[in-house]
Amino acid sequence: MTDKLNILKQTEDKDFFHTYKRLPIVIEKGEGCYLYTDKNEKILDMFGGLAVNVLGYNHSEITKAIEEQVKKYIHISNYFYQEKQVALGDRLLEVSGFSKIFFSNSGTEACEAAIKAVRKFFLGTNKKELVSFTGSFHGRTMGALSLTARKQYRDQFVPLLPDIRHLLFNSAVELEEKINDDTAAIFIECIQGEGGVNEAEPEFINKINELKAKFGFLVIADEIQSGVGRTGKLHAFEHNKLDADIIILAKGIGGGLPLGAILGNLRVENVFTYGEHGSTFGGSPVAASCGLVIFDLLKNGLQQRVIELGEYLKSELHKLMKRYPDIIKEVRGKGLMVGVELNSTCEDVVQKMLSSGVLVNCTNQNVIRLLPPYVINEADIDLFIETFGKALKN
Repeated sequence: MTDKLNILKQTEDKDFFHTYKRLPIVIEKGEGCYLYTDKNEKILDMFGGLAVNVLGYNHSEITKAIEEQVKKYIHISNYFYQEKQVALGDRLLEVSGFSKIFFSNSGTEACEAAIKAVRKFFLGTNKKELVSFTGSFHGRTMGALSLTARKQYRDQFVPLLPDIRHLLFNSAVELEEKINDDTAAIFIECIQGEGGVNEAEPEFINKINELKAKFGFLVIADEIQSGVGRTGKLHAFEHNKLDADIIILAKGIGGGLPLGAILGNLRVENVFTYGEHGSTFGGSPVAASCGLVIFDLLKNGLQQRVIELGEYLKSELHKLMKRYPDIIKEVRGKGLMVGVELNSTCEDVVQKMLSSGVLVNCTNQNVIRLLPPYVINEADIDLFIETFGKALKN
């Protein structure tokens, strides 16, 4: 343990609530898809700041956008029109085909805004029940946490929001049995990230669309982790044509700076009026400047590159699966959101790979979750595959 790491660890243990299990490394800088430690060790980041750093580290256009905006102003409050905020909102609506937008600071805040929108939309009716699914993760604030079905995040914080129902993910039968006139909204991740990169099946999505037409509830697509082009389409729900009324976005849209949003279609465009919702820092002009860079690049070839790199990554992983069929159970996901399910827990594999200079993440106990920056290349993927193969062999 380096002197710097030891000092940081001791101070953090003394001063901070113990909410994060830190990695025993100190990062000095980042460049592209690589992180560099205080010992000048080079680490390939296949986790991308948990899907945040879509353009990697020290991207020249992101740096330029930040510098230009900071020289004008960092914050002037949402009492003022802000050029970059308005421009990013207009761009997001244009590429999504939705009608209205609200900016928050994070995904969990965006989820809370969506819950409020549902409650307001059905105010005075019997539609009060919110539905989410097993394996889901929607955030850590109380409303978003209430929607999150995974018990390890919920049970120590009861009582939670009432009128929440968790149904079995990918069960069209249970949808048919449990959805009714009391259902106000369904919240769904069409590719569950924290739950293990689980993909919604077409039959399941079709049943949601069918029941929506019958009962008139709202559909909220949680794209916090899977949006902003990560899966090869702008939003993951587009793969299965989910009939979404509200989209929840965060992580990648700020280029590394805090930013979240909800997008609403024509059906809900007038749900809020002045003073009913707000955010002191939501839609930061600096973060919005970075968001504009990302969407410019996606439009100009980066989205196609995500598709190509995702196909290459999965093809190489399938080769590994053939070499280690007793260890790798399944490879799944789309674009650069990929899960490798193992037949045993994966923390040991994660530690072995980190010691060899590759950072990956273990979620749901036995799934290696890969969320690399979009600026990764084939050589980087080859390095990851080689290191992963050695970790599995050992």
